[in-house]
Amino acid sequence: MAQSVFIDGAAGTTGLEIRERLAGRTEFELVVLGDAQRKDLAARRSALNEADFAILCLPDDAAREAVALIDPASRTRVIDASSAHRVADGWTYGFPELVGRDAVAGARLVSNPGCYPTGFLALVAPLVKAGLLPAEWPYTVNAVSGYSGGGNALIARFEAEPDIAFRAYGLGLAHKHLPEMQAYAGLAHQPVFSPSVVPAHRGMLVDVPLPLSAMSTSARPDALRAELAGFYDGSPIVEVHADVPDELLLHQGSASWDGLELWVASNPDGTQARLVARLDNLGKGASGAAVQNLNLMAGLPETAGLGLAR
Repeated sequence: MAQSVFIDGAAGTTGLEIRERLAGRTEFELVVLGDAQRKDLAARRSALNEADFAILCLPDDAAREAVALIDPASRTRVIDASSAHRVADGWTYGFPELVGRDAVAGARLVSNPGCYPTGFLALVAPLVKAGLLPAEWPYTVNAVSGYSGGGNALIARFEAEPDIAFRAYGLGLAHKHLPEMQAYAGLAHQPVFSPSVVPAHRGMLVDVPLPLSAMSTSARPDALRAELAGFYDGSPIVEVHADVPDELLLHQGSASWDGLELWVASNPDGTQARLVARLDNLGKGASGAAVQNLNLMAGLPETAGLGLAR
């Protein structure tokens, strides 16, 4: 019997991409509200409480309001794609590779990771946990994303103003991703985060520079790479590359992709390194991660419906 899924906020970018990944799948039946019903509180409340799964693709405040509409005694299990509950008590962080697939599979409330934190945590969290990088180091993160990660308003701006070549933002140093980046990497300090957007619809590079010789505790770059390779060994989604190319690219016309690639680059004497992640901000950074979590919660293969071919 198909399990029912209600996507609250299905008309947004993340919601639309989740629907694409669920299209044609017989394991799930989508609960769809018409335009008028989406604005009707009673209709939304009913859908949220009657579905087996509710996926929230909403702004933070709206996501909190949606959760408040769900009766604690209902059977509904929730995946929240906003940042509202990523470090909240009672919620499981939806990064199966880090928190464990069983933890996600058994959870009632799952908070989807942010796109930038997915790259940062995939690189840093295993290495800090293994004691190969210090938890007390003041990490910096340089990252660039396709403009689709900014939602409909930013998408419209980039498409209407083709002369925008680069957009640096978060200059107030209070980005909403910082709490989860610190918490799930086990860091003593929030990293200094420098996000930016380029005129590509999708795609993301996350770069963490490491002055290894200046750190009180750090491993050689080859040991960092080996630890990551071992940590993700057997993962159908995360790939740790042994070789580092001369350059890493994002393409304006990239197709949807739900994987995650990791590299450890270094200088010849191993005193400096760069941890680099490449992903699709709408894939493993958002909708692909939500479907991966949904699959696990529904007792299905985690890669069902995901696009992992390159």
